[in-house]
Amino acid sequence: MSVRRLDPIQPASFAFTAENMVWAKKTIAQYPAGKQASAIIALLWRAQEQNAGWLSKPAMEYVGGMLDMAFIRVYEVATFYTMFQLSPVGKKAHVQVCGTTPCMLRGSGDLMKVCRNKIHAEPRHLSADGNFSWEEVECLGACVNAPMAQIWKDTFEDLTQESFSKILDDLAAGKSVTPGPQNGRQLSAPMGALTSLTDNSLYTGERTFTRVEAPPPPTPATPVAAAAAPAPAAAAQAPVAAKSAATPVASAAAAPAIVSVTPLAAPVAAEPALTLISKPTVTVEAVPKAEDARKDAVSAPKPAKVKNPDGSPELLKKPRGGKGDDLKLIWGVGPALEKMLQKMGIWHFHQIANWTPTELRWVDNRLEGFKGRAKRDEWVKQARKLAKGWRPDNAVGDRPKGKG
Repeated sequence: MSVRRLDPIQPASFAFTAENMVWAKKTIAQYPAGKQASAIIALLWRAQEQNAGWLSKPAMEYVGGMLDMAFIRVYEVATFYTMFQLSPVGKKAHVQVCGTTPCMLRGSGDLMKVCRNKIHAEPRHLSADGNFSWEEVECLGACVNAPMAQIWKDTFEDLTQESFSKILDDLAAGKSVTPGPQNGRQLSAPMGALTSLTDNSLYTGERTFTRVEAPPPPTPATPVAAAAAPAPAAAAQAPVAAKSAATPVASAAAAPAIVSVTPLAAPVAAEPALTLISKPTVTVEAVPKAEDARKDAVSAPKPAKVKNPDGSPELLKKPRGGKGDDLKLIWGVGPALEKMLQKMGIWHFHQIANWTPTELRWVDNRLEGFKGRAKRDEWVKQARKLAKGWRPDNAVGDRPKGKG
């Protein structure tokens, strides 16, 4: 932020009007005792409005006295917020041209050229007649309608050099100007004709919509064997071995099943085509569900962990899947320790999470220069959380509670 200084020429005094004094007291009363300084911005803003658009030193000190604040604290607020003008501004207009990226890309540099030509070559200087002043500011909040400028409390958007020049000329001549987009745009709506929902009947109530009920689900038909179906060949009429009574019969919602069908006897040629024949004999053999198989696998007892005679933990020649875990997510493990662990054959959180006290001592004895670190920083406890998918808020892990 550039240095902001008070104007070298200051008035002798400042005081709120009777109306503004009533407003100021009401505003201060909104804050609890001892917190009146919270009203500083509101009172400074009202003082600036009363003082022809700029904030004088007497006005700052007057507000500081009302709020029982040291004057230096008031100066700090007034010079920090760029909405407070520290020097006199134009009587008819103070122009703020947005110079942030969207406006700059859309031509705000051309608007500043207009200000230099019509007002003053440098910002924050009065025009020769004292009626205008200008400055470049940060975003004014109408990026979609860039480039834009603000004059007093009104914003003027979608500006060009020509339209902006005309606005300044009209203000100089005492004419009224219309804020908002200057190219016919409606508020922040897209330019051009509508490209969707263009049918006016959508909005006039002319169109009616009929609710279409979904068709009922089909009812299962009772299977009836047709006599006209081709009879199976005589050679294919071999009997099927009967299943034992203990074989379960699958219901409609059961798992996929293997179905064996006893072929129908060939129809008598002399009988009519619609004569019903005997029902086929259906034998169902249940197939185990994949879900049941998974449950059996989970419930099966896990093999006991084989202890290495030398007390070493599970060590791998290379990481599983070709990539190890980021062991630096364990608090206390830096790049050097991570390389040391990988050299031993420790690549994954689950390896550390399964260490026994004996295995922890085995590793600790091989941490050259870092002996005692694994137990002190609770690597096993941290690794158990990390192996389950938990991650710390930063890249160096979370310091265990109570650890220095």
